[in-house]
Amino acid sequence: MKILINKSVLESMLINTLPYLEKKDLSKISSHILITALEDELNIKSTDLEIGIEINSKNLKVIEMGNATANGKKLFDIVKILKDDDVTLETINDYLYIKQKNSKFKLPMFNPSEFPEFPKIDNKPRFDINSSQLVRSIKKIAPAIDTNNPKFELNGALIDIKEEYINIVATDTKRLALVKIENSSEKNISLIIPKKAITEIQKIFFDEIAIYYDENTLIAKSPNFTFFTKLINGKYPDYERIIPKDMDKKLLLSRDKFIEAIKQIWVVSQEIKITFKPEIIVFESLNESNIEAKTEIETNTGLEEDISLAVNSKHIIDFLTNIEKSSFSFGYNDSNLPFTLESENFITIIMPIMV
Repeated sequence: MKILINKSVLESMLINTLPYLEKKDLSKISSHILITALEDELNIKSTDLEIGIEINSKNLKVIEMGNATANGKKLFDIVKILKDDDVTLETINDYLYIKQKNSKFKLPMFNPSEFPEFPKIDNKPRFDINSSQLVRSIKKIAPAIDTNNPKFELNGALIDIKEEYINIVATDTKRLALVKIENSSEKNISLIIPKKAITEIQKIFFDEIAIYYDENTLIAKSPNFTFFTKLINGKYPDYERIIPKDMDKKLLLSRDKFIEAIKQIWVVSQEIKITFKPEIIVFESLNESNIEAKTEIETNTGLEEDISLAVNSKHIIDFLTNIEKSSFSFGYNDSNLPFTLESENFITIIMPIMV
């Protein structure tokens, strides 16, 4: 294999492969990327066996077709320090040479034929969704995905496809976040996407994409890349049962005022007490030290009696920083029951702290 490619083009491709590399054991071939030079195209693959990406570019000159592997992180570090000019990649005797004018580097290769195979689309079913809408929805629910929960289903996000809509859901058992997207589908299917894949999807899903799936794998394809992730096999909790059907009180509140008040208290304590009064809302710190914080915002709540609840304020901030509207709806039944935050098609249900 021998190619000539601009440094910036190659660097852009390589930086997108880094999150997919095996980083703990550099003796594994999955710490390498697979470079394939076709007649007029370059393909670069990277996978840790759980998620993977293939990136394509035609912005190069192929002198000799072929395959190579190289440690992805080391190759990126080399390319990053080169000048913004053409770079030659060439394989000679099981080594990959990186050359630019007076600079030359050599990296050992694995056998390219041993690189893990990517899943095939074949006859997998497909569903269509606007990629920017999907990314916006995933970004909203992502903070609620749990980490290291023994119920492994919760360490991912649920894409629940119905005939007329798609629900995108995440929960860490203390809160549940849900975005509802109108969509038509011929069949109902539920896919649990691991958290790492959810993180990477937010970075790359900008082109229009086609999504294919089976019971084990999700594949997303665009003109410039192919992405895959293994799915979490398991039964996601019955999230619809958790969503309150009716709320005793519903208030329309200012997003910016709420964020400003919470951040003032956050300097002292992430756990706060919020008291809704007829004309004001009071925010107070909740901790056992002698440090205290208190602020309030003036607003006509329309309440006849005070409402008080204790809460992890991060759960509220995660919701408020991911909505587009200047106001949101607060739903309340009892200080010991979950309350709701809602804006357009995005809802978060939060369990209060028992004090």
